[in-house]
Amino acid sequence: MILAAGRGKRMRPLTDQLPKPLLRAGDRRLIDWSVDGLVRAGINQIVINTAHLSETFLPALGTHYRGADIHYSVEGQTYDESLETLGGIAKALPLLSEGEEPFIVVAGDIATDFDFSTLLDKPAQRIREGQLDAHLILVPNPDFHPEGDMGLVRGLVTRNARSYTYSSIGLFSPRIFREVPIVFAKLFPWLDQFIEAGRVSGEVYTGFWENVGTPQALEVLGQKFSK
Repeated sequence: MILAAGRGKRMRPLTDQLPKPLLRAGDRRLIDWSVDGLVRAGINQIVINTAHLSETFLPALGTHYRGADIHYSVEGQTYDESLETLGGIAKALPLLSEGEEPFIVVAGDIATDFDFSTLLDKPAQRIREGQLDAHLILVPNPDFHPEGDMGLVRGLVTRNARSYTYSSIGLFSPRIFREVPIVFAKLFPWLDQFIEAGRVSGEVYTGFWENVGTPQALEVLGQKFSK
């Protein structure tokens, strides 16, 4: 699942015309980073949730895009109708879940060369077997978020230290979302209950990762990766 329902306020005025994930940096849209990474990992069924300027996604991406079949979870036509991360996952669950098979959730506005295939081996198996409920990818605290989000102790995520920042890439069990009401709600702090129970593993990724938050950052990214 690629999260793409946000307003992208820091990107205004660009996001007055297009949702942030559809903005171009060089020859790629922001969402292309996540689509391409998933397709490289052999994942060709992708759900995208939409709200802000929902009507722009289908004309831009269609239902088959860059090697993936695209399914849409439409929460509304404006950000005011969006469900945020937790509510958005809960609404999209029927499109995401096949039995107990875990699924990846990634933000549609990050640029990274993270290898999503690494999630499909040991982390996915531990979730299938019921040992864990989620596996999170963490990054060193960036300049824009020096206070961090969480820590990592013996492979398990902890909220007692904030040495790292959540990268907006995670692998999740469908079972933890089945009773979640479809209302506006964020993934955190809801996920903390599973972290505190020792049910969320994690790893630190130190490769290329950027949260593209401003028009200036978008321009720099485009310059860096233009052909």
